[in-house]
Amino acid sequence: MFIGGGSASTAGEIKVTTCVVLLFAILAKVRGESAVNAFERGDHARVQRQALTIALLSVAAVVSSTLLVIEIARYPLSEALFEVTSAFATVGLSTAGLPSPAELLLVFLMFLGRLGPITLVTAALAVRDRERLYHLPEGRPVIG
Repeated sequence: MFIGGGSASTAGEIKVTTCVVLLFAILAKVRGESAVNAFERGDHARVQRQALTIALLSVAAVVSSTLLVIEIARYPLSEALFEVTSAFATVGLSTAGLPSPAELLLVFLMFLGRLGPITLVTAALAVRDRERLYHLPEGRPVIG
């Protein structure tokens, strides 16, 4: 339930198209290709960065909220992860026995999921989209 909403739907989870963009970007890197092509179309690097940002922010929200629910409510990992994921994906909620701070956290996640990570990221990226007048030297950190 973390992934599954259609691109124009009101579902709260990560949209399928976001995951497909990430999948094609991974496949291009594995093949050693510099450009990402899907269905005879090229993906712009901005779209790939947006998809990666949405996915990582969503995972970070779910993981951090799961840890908070575990700490606040003393739930086991599986139950806390289910509650948090269902709240983020806006598919339902069963807050039976949760303390008020944990319920408020889940309400915030439902709002975040309903508003949509793509809306938040798109708004943030639209405000910060500017051209730099200079380029920094390229770094080569060791990855892996």
